[in-house]
Amino acid sequence: MILNQPTTLFDLAIYSNRIITGETIQRGCVLIKDGVIVEVTDHVEPGAATNVINVGNKVLMAGIIDPHVHINEPGRTDWEGFDTATKAAIAGGLTSLVDMPLNSSPVTTTLNALHKKIAATQKQLHTNVGFWAGLVPGNSGEVEGLIAGGVLGFKAFLTHSGIDEFPNVTEDDLRLAMPVIARHNLPLLVHCELTTPNNHPTTNNRSYQQYLASRPKEWEDNAIAIVIRLCEEFNCHVHIVHLSSANSIQQIKNAKAKGLPLTVETGQHYLYFNAEDIPDGQTQYKCAPPIREKENNDQLWEALKDGTIDFVATDHSPATPNLKELESGNLMQAWGGIASLQFALPVLWTAAKKRNISLQQVSRWLCVNPAKLIGRQHVKGTIAKGYDADLVVWDPEESFTVVAENILHKHKITPYLNQSLYGVTKQTFIAGEKVFDKDEMFLNHGKLLFNQHNKSI
Repeated sequence: MILNQPTTLFDLAIYSNRIITGETIQRGCVLIKDGVIVEVTDHVEPGAATNVINVGNKVLMAGIIDPHVHINEPGRTDWEGFDTATKAAIAGGLTSLVDMPLNSSPVTTTLNALHKKIAATQKQLHTNVGFWAGLVPGNSGEVEGLIAGGVLGFKAFLTHSGIDEFPNVTEDDLRLAMPVIARHNLPLLVHCELTTPNNHPTTNNRSYQQYLASRPKEWEDNAIAIVIRLCEEFNCHVHIVHLSSANSIQQIKNAKAKGLPLTVETGQHYLYFNAEDIPDGQTQYKCAPPIREKENNDQLWEALKDGTIDFVATDHSPATPNLKELESGNLMQAWGGIASLQFALPVLWTAAKKRNISLQQVSRWLCVNPAKLIGRQHVKGTIAKGYDADLVVWDPEESFTVVAENILHKHKITPYLNQSLYGVTKQTFIAGEKVFDKDEMFLNHGKLLFNQHNKSI
């Protein structure tokens, strides 16, 4: 007779001395079966799991969710694509991405374009991927169909997007679409810059300070005021992407204090770099809204810590070397976008570490709160019973230098090149399957993420 025979045979057991579970770090073991976390426990019977991994003192955290990624496929795969973007993601511990609608061709503003986007993912998904649809003038009639097609929400610009096929909306356009989006309980993501005549003429196209002055804080602040007003009027979940202006923090606090369904993200680059340190002609730093001064960025940190800003997302937006104007250094003409997907975790952790910020806070900003935006807070972003076993094992004490040969993005253009960062991804798991282990990859384990209205979910 065999005593103490386990009644359940788990697929995987991962031991760690540092498991991030919500607001705590605990020593123990995560038990996984059929891609789902069954239990987090401090004791497991021998033989209870077919596969046992002990990661020792390395951190075991929920897989990172990045809801702001420009993958650019179909149509602009010379910029990036599903294969390269999702390989870079798993190497950085990211297990779920949401693709932005504007840099592909066709732009994702119709159901037909969404179907083309989904078709382009075939045999190229190494992480989970969902889609935002685009809201542009004249496509309010497409909103219902796109929701039925499974998009996780909508993205709009209040200024020129950089892509002519994706024009910016007006307040009238928002008024047509927001009641429909609100009725389906999905978020509206807004790029908040409201272009007005600029009193800062540009005399040197290579000057970062002149580029900064060309996109003043007022553009953001005025746009944010509009979307807060509409958020309240329609009770529509509005999400402000890549907040850069600290001058808007107070109006965001006021809106949240009123209980409005408003959420906010900022980007790693606004927390890591400061305008004073950016050399002229270095177009890899160009983004919109721009990286601002240290005093401004210190206030972003405080707003992140007190919960005014909900989380951090990369806004990974790569382009070809020609579009980045690397040779000319023309900041006014260069494509505005920072490539950083693979380094989402170490960039944030390196900057956070200097401010004595905890691992739990970083997990909240990269995992827990992004899961809420995409409607997956009950199954992703947390290590707990019943959640998907999307996990990352990483070493917060180990450092590395970003070098071109280790970058898996299609292009190696990034302001993080040659930066020394803390936080090395050791292993990544999706639904309990190992997809990354040091330099080895196990591909095509990603799934499509649809909203609750899509019956294929």
